[in-house]
Amino acid sequence: MRDETGATAIEYGLIGLAIVTGAGAFGNAINAKFTTIGTRVTSSGS
Repeated sequence: MRDETGATAIEYGLIGLAIVTGAGAFGNAINAKFTTIGTRVTSSGS
């Protein structure tokens, strides 16, 4: 058997990077939606 711990660590690193990137994009999209909603609520209250 070969030692594949280095390859496994790289794979976990790439998976982690994908999760962080996806979460960042999701967070930005949610922030944009809440900003739009906040603007509309503020405008309708005037």
